[in-house]
Amino acid sequence: MSMPRTYSISELAREMQVTTRTIRFYEEQGLLVPQRRGQERIYSLRDGVTLRLILRGKRIGFSLAECKELIGMYDPAGGNHKQLSRFLEKIAGRREQLEQQILDIQHMQLELNTAEQRCQAALRQPAV
Repeated sequence: MSMPRTYSISELAREMQVTTRTIRFYEEQGLLVPQRRGQERIYSLRDGVTLRLILRGKRIGFSLAECKELIGMYDPAGGNHKQLSRFLEKIAGRREQLEQQILDIQHMQLELNTAEQRCQAALRQPAV
């Protein structure tokens, strides 16, 4: 039987395309818990999966607290139903935020267009 795959901090950083500082930050936040061999950190395959989930969560706009909550709900024995349901709720909430931001940006663009048109019209007026 072969040993489960493990990573040094530099191997994990290279594989996930992040800095070792990033990994140490997530470790300080309690999201990654590597084993220690003297001063060396030994990361498991599960740590790699956790880091991948954190990075994906951050890319789609989740806070670190939200990532931590979802990771803490991991329960493969229960089919991860609670985790997946909560994830779907978070996705819906994030989608609503993005839709509101799109509307806000569109409104801001209209305001900028109006301001630009007024400035251009004022510049075309002869000086008094």
